[in-house]
Amino acid sequence: MNIQIFGKSKCFDTRKAERYFKERGIRFQRIDLPRFGMSRGELAGVKAAVGGLDALIDEKSPDALLLRYLAHEADREAKLLENPKLLRTPIVRNGRQATVGYRPEIWKTWE
Repeated sequence: MNIQIFGKSKCFDTRKAERYFKERGIRFQRIDLPRFGMSRGELAGVKAAVGGLDALIDEKSPDALLLRYLAHEADREAKLLENPKLLRTPIVRNGRQATVGYRPEIWKTWE
């Protein structure tokens, strides 16, 4: 298993996800999303795994409404890459599989 957790340091769900994997002795790589962001390829892979770009947008973010008004999906992707704080966290990847948010019911199937 090759787990990556993209998250924000002050995000409660990110800390819960990290604790979930630590308690089970599963090694993971933590990526500070606001600091390092995601590559275009990583974003495309996660988008495909979770069923679209809308699942990745953090509705609580002040700029999330702006993304809804961008007509083209490519423009929304560019905005998310430019400002990773707009992404909902945690984003947990296991190879080609990915989840957004705290989803232990799905992570159990990865073990």
